[in-house]
Amino acid sequence: MIFVFQALSATSTWSADLKKGAAAYKKGDYAAALREWKPLAFKGNAKAQFFLGNMYYKGIGVPQDDGAAYKWYKKAAEQGLTRAQNNLGTLYMRGLGVSRNNTRAFIWLHLTAMQGDKVGIKNRDLVAKIMSKNQIQQAEQLALECKKKKYKGCY
Repeated sequence: MIFVFQALSATSTWSADLKKGAAAYKKGDYAAALREWKPLAFKGNAKAQFFLGNMYYKGIGVPQDDGAAYKWYKKAAEQGLTRAQNNLGTLYMRGLGVSRNNTRAFIWLHLTAMQGDKVGIKNRDLVAKIMSKNQIQQAEQLALECKKKKYKGCY
């Protein structure tokens, strides 16, 4: 089971605050990274939400809190951020911050896999090993419905 911590390289599509947060994080100034990312996350920025999820999952700059990681990953996943979808599915698979649920894990991991993400494919295949064929088929259908709804209101 692999948890991805997205590279923090700054790109031109990032806002200045995301870049400042990434630079602070790379320097080990996690308080400054949190100050930059938290307001953006509350405003709905998927990348900032993902980064906060990572901080809470790892307990870096904040107390370790799987429930908070779940909250932030879910917000970013619902906006289509692939790595957040992978991490959300992994939380469901492991029962961290949320009740263990293989169907929900498969749904989010399958969405990631459908986007060609290699880590998502590996994680989806891991959870599929402990599911029945019927459960997998149902979860695949639910994942397609989720995608049609643009990731809103999914399981």
